[in-house]
Amino acid sequence: MRNPENKKRVLVLGIGNILWADEGFGVRAVEEFHRRYAIDDNVTVLDGGTQGLYLVSFLEQADCLIVFDAIDYGLLPGQLRLMRDDEVPKFTAAKKVSLHQTGFQDVLSAADLLGRCPRELALIGCQPLDLEHWGGPLSAPVRFQIAPAIELACKLLAQWDSPAKPRTAPLPASERLLANNIDHANYEMRAQPV
Repeated sequence: MRNPENKKRVLVLGIGNILWADEGFGVRAVEEFHRRYAIDDNVTVLDGGTQGLYLVSFLEQADCLIVFDAIDYGLLPGQLRLMRDDEVPKFTAAKKVSLHQTGFQDVLSAADLLGRCPRELALIGCQPLDLEHWGGPLSAPVRFQIAPAIELACKLLAQWDSPAKPRTAPLPASERLLANNIDHANYEMRAQPV
């Protein structure tokens, strides 16, 4: 589906669980992207959290998809990896690469079976360090990869003729993706490890 300007519909999605240390990388990355950049009307920015199959309807409407996620690639903590198109596992029989990846693979599989999977896929994954600290913040190696992950997303958006533009004024609290003190500044920064 295209918008009136005939631009590709793009979904920028962060998935994960912010209550479980580095598992929250995807949500924190999309939150920071939204805070720092303005986008055109053909781009949707979404905190997908752990919504699973509820995300299918969002994927159905997108031509292009960027996903931020914490993914266990077996690399050193904090390393980023970009997977594109066919590299992104769509089916649950594919190798599980994230703690909740089976759920997201189900989302991709459902959209694909409906014939409405985004034509272009990009998964920006970060190798987690800490997945045991319930209620804990992102570890330093993972937190430091948020900005480079956002830079990758901006390059992809530019390739898809939907460049992100740095905000000229701070984003008002009323326009944050996360509220109720679970945004990064109020939740994770309260107890940074030394």
